[in-house]
Amino acid sequence: MGVVFAKTQKGHEELTAKSGGLTPRQRRVLIMVDGKRTVDELREMLQTDDLQHTLGLLEESGFIEIGGLKDAATGATQPAPAEPLPSITAFRPAPQPPNPKEMELARNFIQNTLKTFCGPFAHLHIVEAAFAAQTHEELRLQFDPWFHAVVQTREGRRRAEELRTMLLKVI
Repeated sequence: MGVVFAKTQKGHEELTAKSGGLTPRQRRVLIMVDGKRTVDELREMLQTDDLQHTLGLLEESGFIEIGGLKDAATGATQPAPAEPLPSITAFRPAPQPPNPKEMELARNFIQNTLKTFCGPFAHLHIVEAAFAAQTHEELRLQFDPWFHAVVQTREGRRRAEELRTMLLKVI
């Protein structure tokens, strides 16, 4: 089964008004979402390494929603289940109180991946903000800047989904 996304009313309005502040890449993905193609079909067409992240941002911003599930064998699309599916980039519930070990793992992961993929002195503001974070919620504010910094490098784009998944386990 493949997830099929459809544009919401807000998504259709964005295509005509261009008022949502989307990047060209996000806009291109929004245009391609048609309520018929699965995420895998979109990935083949768009040739982008951060599609999962972009779809998640569009979903969380209300531009798209899950329209159904498509059976790969038959090609038949079923309506989305009545109970909502989790967002594709959803953070896990934040532990209360914050888990210091996980916070330290996430901080070190952010620092080491930026150092490896972008250079030792690149994006220090992201690292500083991550180390200043006192809660998982504060640390999660650095997820998008971190991800965008990493995917701007060739090797980072290649490993984007793997790195994203690893950070989401602890952040």
